[in-house]
Formats: sequence, C-alpha cells, structure tokens
Amino acid sequence: MTPPTPTRRTPRWRTLITPLILVIVWLGAAAFGGPLFGRVEEVSTNDQTQFLPSSAGATRVQEELSRFLGDDTIPAIALITTANGEPLTGPDLEAITTAVAQAATDIGALGEPSPAIPAEDGLAAQAFLALASDGETAEQVTELSDHLTEALPDNLEVYITGPAGLTADLSSAFAGIDGILLAAALLAVLIILVIVYRSPILPFAVLFTSVFALAGALGVVFVLAQEGVLLLSSQTQGILFILVIGAATDYGLLYTARFREELRNYADTYQATKAALRGSVEPILASGGTVIAGLLCLLLSDLESNRILAPVAATGIVFSMLAAFTLLPAILMLLGRAAFWPRRPVVDETHSPLPTKGFWKRVPAFVERRPRLVWVASTLILVAGSLGVFQLKADGIASSDLVIGYSQAREGQQKLAEHFPGGTGSPTYVLTPASQSAEITETLNAINGIATVDEPAVDGDDALISVTLNDASDSTAAQSTVNNIRAAMPEGTYVGGSTATAIDSNDASIRDRNLIIPVVLAVIVLILGLLLRAVVAPLMLIATVVLSFGTALGVSAWVFNHVFDFPGAEPAVPLFAFVFLVALGIDYNIFLMTRVREEVIKHGLHDGITRGLAITGGVITSAGIVLAATFMALAVIPVLFLVQISFIVAFGVLLDTLLVRTLLVPALSHELGRALWWPSRLSRPGAVDPTPSTTQGPAGHPAHASDAEPSVSTDAASRPAHAAGDTTQPGGNQ
Repeated sequence: MTPPTPTRRTPRWRTLITPLILVIVWLGAAAFGGPLFGRVEEVSTNDQTQFLPSSAGATRVQEELSRFLGDDTIPAIALITTANGEPLTGPDLEAITTAVAQAATDIGALGEPSPAIPAEDGLAAQAFLALASDGETAEQVTELSDHLTEALPDNLEVYITGPAGLTADLSSAFAGIDGILLAAALLAVLIILVIVYRSPILPFAVLFTSVFALAGALGVVFVLAQEGVLLLSSQTQGILFILVIGAATDYGLLYTARFREELRNYADTYQATKAALRGSVEPILASGGTVIAGLLCLLLSDLESNRILAPVAATGIVFSMLAAFTLLPAILMLLGRAAFWPRRPVVDETHSPLPTKGFWKRVPAFVERRPRLVWVASTLILVAGSLGVFQLKADGIASSDLVIGYSQAREGQQKLAEHFPGGTGSPTYVLTPASQSAEITETLNAINGIATVDEPAVDGDDALISVTLNDASDSTAAQSTVNNIRAAMPEGTYVGGSTATAIDSNDASIRDRNLIIPVVLAVIVLILGLLLRAVVAPLMLIATVVLSFGTALGVSAWVFNHVFDFPGAEPAVPLFAFVFLVALGIDYNIFLMTRVREEVIKHGLHDGITRGLAITGGVITSAGIVLAATFMALAVIPVLFLVQISFIVAFGVLLDTLLVRTLLVPALSHELGRALWWPSRLSRPGAVDPTPSTTQGPAGHPAHASDAEPSVSTDAASRPAHAAGDTTQPGGNQ
C-alpha cells in the first residue's frame, strides 16, 4: 500500500523552527553532560563493602570498624623477597624499614607503618601501611612501589599487595572507561553505520544522537550520585555507556529506516517525518519500555551493586528514546533527503518497502514454504548449544582474579602465601559483646584454618577480635574457614572482613538471581501481551528468547572454560546477562512482530508474516550487529565481569538477530497460524484472510486482493480503512 504524495507543502517556518528548537535543547543538555565525561570517578566507588545488603553480617562489622580502628583505612602490604634465594640480612631489614617509613611519608599514608617483619624462612619480609580509603589508592600504590624499588638494592623484589593493592589494580583497570571504552564503542558503531548506509552524512546524524543521549543521561546520573541519591560504581558507569550507545543507535536505525520509507511516499519532509514518527513510536516505546521494566526488576536485589544499575540504566534508556523521538527526527528534518546522499530517496507512488531481490526476499519466502523444517532445525541447534550451560562455573571468583592480565597485587599475594600465613594483611574481624570476648577468643583458637587470634579491642559494650587466616583471604579455603567461624559463633556475634564480604556478596547475588529472573520473565510477558493483544504470541516469543539465552550461556561457558581458561564467574554474571539479553533480545522480536501485525491486518496471515520479516529484516539485523559491537567494546576494560558480560550479550544478541528473529520466530508464526494471535480478533477465521487473487505477491506466493494499491486521497489523515479491518493510517503500527 502506498500513501499519496501531498499536494500542498508545509510552511517552511514549521520545518525549521521546531527542529531547530529541539536541536538547541539537546545542545544544552550535551553542554551540561559532556564535560562530566572523565569526572564520574568523583562520585563513584569500587569498594565492595559499600554495596552489601544491610542485613549481612559483614555490613554490620564494616559499620563498626571505625570505632576500633580509627579513620576509614585500607591496608597495604609491602612484601620484599630476595631475588637470588639467599636469606635477608640485618642490614636488608633495616633498609626495608627505613625505605617503607620514608615512602609512607611521601605518599601520605596514615599513621606509622610497621617495621619490616621477616618470614620464618628468612627469604621475605613484610611491612604494613594504612592508606586512606577515600584517597587516590591506585596512585598511592604506584608511588609506593616505585619508591621502594628505587630505594632498595637490586637483589630485592618489591610487591605491593593486600586490599590496597587489589583495589589499585581494579581502579587502574577502570581507568580507561571514559576514554578507551567510549572511543571503542563509537568507532565500532560508526564503521557499521557507514557500511549500512553507504553515506557520509547519515551515520554521523545517528551517532550524534547516541552521544547526545549519553551526555544527557550522564548529567542526570552524575547529579543524583553527587547528591547521594544513588551509589555509582565504575562497573555501572561502563554498562551505562554501552547500553545508551547501543540502544540509541538501534532506535535511530529503526526510525531512519521508516523515515526513508516515508520519503518515497511523501514529497514533503514534514509529512514524511510525521508518518515516520507514527510508524516508529509504538515499537520504540514498547522496546524501551520492555528494557526499562526488565532493568527495574533489579530493584528487588539485596545487593546495592545490582540495585543501583536499575535507575542508572533506566535513565539511559529513557534518554535513548527521547533522542530517537526528538533529536534524530529534528536533524533528519533539517537535512531532508540530503541526509541520505548519494542515495537520496525519491517520491515513487508505486514503491513497495519489500525488497525485490537478495537475501531478504529469498529467506522470508523459504521460511513460509518450509516452516516446520525451519523451526525444528533452529530449535535443535539452540538446544544443543544450551547444553553447555551445565559447564558454567558462576559461584564466585577470588578478588585477585577480577582483573585480567598482569597484577602485581595478585602475584604478591601468591608470594605472600609462600612465606607467611595467606590471610596476612586481610584479617577477618569478629564483632562480639565485650562480656563474651574471652569465650569467643578461646573458640576461635580451636578452629582449624586460623593462624593467629589477636587480643580483643574493647569499646564500650562491644569487642573486636582480629583473626588472621592460614589461607589467602579470597581463596575457597578461607571462605570455608569463615563459614566455620560463623557456625561456631553465638547469636549477636558478627563476622566481617574481606572474606566475609565476598561470601555475603555471593549469597545475596545467588538469591537475587533466583528471584529476579522469574520476575523479569513475568513482566516482559505481560508487556508483550498488552502490545500484541494476544496470549499465545507473547508466550512463544519469550520461550524463544529464553532458549536463545540458554544457548548463549552454554556456548559462553564452553568458551570461558576451554578457550579463555577463565577461573569462573561471579553469580551476578548470569543475572546481568539474562536481564540484558531477554530485555534487549525481545526488542528485535518486538520490532518484527509489531510490523508483522500491521502487515497481517492489511495483507492476510501468512503474507503478513512474510512481508513483516522481509521489510524489517535489513534494519533489525543492522541494529543487532550494532548492539553486539557496542557490548563487545566492554572487553577493552580488563575486568573479568565486564569481559564475560560483553561476550555473552554480544553473542546472544547476534543469535537472537540472525537465528531466532530471522528463522525461528517467523517459522513458528507460520506453523501456529491464527492461533498465534489468540484470543484477539486476528485469531478468528476470516478476520485477516482477504480473498486471494491470481497475481503474484512480492514473496513469490499468490498475492491477496489487499496487496493491490488502494485508492487514497491527497491527505494522509483521510485515507480509507481496509477491508481487513485496518483503521489506522499507513505507516502506523497496530
């Protein structure tokens, strides 16, 4: 069906004033949010204890530590070993003590550092320093390492480890989040857009829309974090960047495709913009709303690190939709057909949005001819891939494994365990009533896995007992020991420290995963039901996306274990991957099925499915590739969690785009027939089956009578409804 070419032109002022105002408003938002790139670290933290649930024992201990230990500090361990295997001498120990004391003064460490403490084997010594937890830990650790390396003889090797060393590694890994990550994502998107559009202008219009959306979202998030409304981490910041760039570009692709389609129907750019917005609002709103609803389910999380992602990421999606509805249409209205140069669309009343040749003509026709073969084969492939999910090791990893690549802190921790108790410098704390401290101390001394138990520090009615474990604080053995400590403690006694924090974080994350995943599924099914006015179609769509998620997780588990040799994954990895993949993966089915429903109403059941797939195939595939590329950009940040999320989501999005949406969903739709739309009007016999004609439809099968171009007036608002029950204007969605 082809809309008419309007006979009157829209006044020039209307095509200039409104878009110019919108562009100016967005320039103001970018002027505010743009300078905040590179400043997010001012309002963010990577301290894991800040994200614990309030009910966790480690949280209670953390809240009370300053009463006993003074200012909030983070311990650093300076480990010195001999490079030649000879024992340290008295002069060596004196030199280490002097160098550490001088370095502590130079870097602004709190209090006096400990003297050099030799190991029993004489091959290593350690010294303890206290750094301000709110200071520039990464810079201080680097300066400390450099100072000691320069001050000590060449036969001594220096490692800065302990909580401060591990925190410094993590901070250094996130250091490129404002520069490298954003540049990698934008470059990947730009390359894909140039290939898709083959235009020197249009890719930048879409890309600028994404960047402005990100600037606006970042401005809001920064202010909220600055005012203490939400807690922000570098990890959340990275996900926000990727999510906004990917989503805004996807929505831009969808709108641009519809705008180009309408430029072939309208000579007037203003009318084409109105028609394109009518045709894009529903799928973009449904898509963005689905993602927001899925993300907001994270508010049910016990972990603050999960919960804060909900408002942050939802803000990003809101700005992505706003930019797609306002900024991009304004830019394209100002540019007009020149935006598509050198392939400017021209008005053609006989133009059909259906491809006349190529992949997206052949595939929809093949799926319609062999639907059962297609959906059975696709399902078998997905099921086979999902079997690998049983290999996924998502029960937590050591904090020293969070950063990929060389880590002085990790190597130092390994060296430390060779010469001292592994838990040295990362004590486990036991908070107990002072009246029970003697009894608790005796109990602790009897537990296996504990190296030393310090004398209780008493403050009022409470006592804090510091315990050093035999094993490294982030090891499985240390966690087992802490669990044994907790089991032996009476009610009213709490166990904290880095090991207890990791345990409580993992437990809360597993609880979140088991609760939130079913809630996300229920919410998305409800949204799809309201959007498609059906019950069967939403259930079919969500089932295909869940199967696709299982395949993405299974294949990723195999790759992580046998290709990358990762040590495991955090429990939050499957949860985050699920929320992103189901919410984002369902987007492409929403884009497809809203167009399919529109085409079914106009052209009949099977023709509508085939036409919907053919019309949307190219743009949805491009959108999927863009989103996959943006998530892959997360891999430039050498943090294991982000690398794993980037691979799972990128692979899963491609799977949804190329297999599920292209083959499985259309094939199942053909197979289910009218039942797909139950209980809506479309499921009733004859409701969407126009009388077939002898002409050939665009997919090669007999065309229906409604395939012919209808009679239309010169005003888009006065077009007649179709016999199939279509009461909307062409270009709109049902």
